[in-house]
Amino acid sequence: MVRANGAVSLRELARVVQTSEVTVRRDVRALEAEGLLDRRHGGAVLPGGFTRESGFPQKSHLATAEKTAIADLAAGLVEEGEAVVVGAGTTTQELARRLARVPGLTVVTNSLLVAQALAHANRVEVVMTGGTLRGSNYALVGSGAEQSLQGLRVSRAFLSGSGLTAERGLSTSNMLSASVDRALVQAAAEVVVLADHSKLGTDTMFQTVPTDVITRLVTNEPLTRDERSATELQALADQGVQIAVAGVGQPAPAPGQGQGAGPGAGQGAGPGRTDGGPAVGRPARRDMPLPGPRRTHPPTAPGGPGLRGPVSLSEQQLGGRVADLAPRRR
Repeated sequence: MVRANGAVSLRELARVVQTSEVTVRRDVRALEAEGLLDRRHGGAVLPGGFTRESGFPQKSHLATAEKTAIADLAAGLVEEGEAVVVGAGTTTQELARRLARVPGLTVVTNSLLVAQALAHANRVEVVMTGGTLRGSNYALVGSGAEQSLQGLRVSRAFLSGSGLTAERGLSTSNMLSASVDRALVQAAAEVVVLADHSKLGTDTMFQTVPTDVITRLVTNEPLTRDERSATELQALADQGVQIAVAGVGQPAPAPGQGQGAGPGAGQGAGPGRTDGGPAVGRPARRDMPLPGPRRTHPPTAPGGPGLRGPVSLSEQQLGGRVADLAPRRR
């Protein structure tokens, strides 16, 4: 099943072989030890970082709770009346469902799933790119999609992908999807990457967003023993990426409140505050020194999120809170 689909969930494996997920998890662990597959949260994929991309049916069943938490947190970045681009993916589809509640919003997308999620939002204008339909992820790709984005300028781009590393940034397994994602990035003043912890440290064939172009990463708290994800997060923070960590199953700021909006908002909002105000249902954060290189971020829209002082990334800080990390601007 993994060889045929590229990825499969534990739930689906248990259903097919008619056994419990506990048994399947044990067997998957044994197969990983033999190098026959790689485990991911809630499922398994073909071994190696450069595997082909899974289709929508497989992706939609992986890390669903994490994607929901990430989408909740990312939606709080969007303000009323803003214009954004949203790329294709199951995590961005979750984000779109929450953006339906933001009045006066304009969303440009190449994803049929994103457009469908916003189709009945009376106060949201949806602009679709042109292009050729790629059936595996319901996205429009090709020269038509890329040309329709020329001359466009929006405040933020929300993108997902197949893997994220500090060395290469965001990447995907499909060349056409990567090309359109690059065009989406060119249209935005800020780039927000949505990636659950299973994608951290994974590298795939085609780079879409270099690390030095990523403004912010919204992810979920890594598992307790997931040293690879924690190390990758620290490396991304050292390179100047602002990191927001969503606690799974915890409330997040409501869409349309704009975490990065208003004077004094954003990462400079001060100790004990999240972007633009107190976190809803979350403990206050702490800022601690973090050595590492600095970089200059792309310009942000007036009133957009700034950068706050460097902080360290520790397991204690990640637990059940938002931890936004970035070195200072030069």
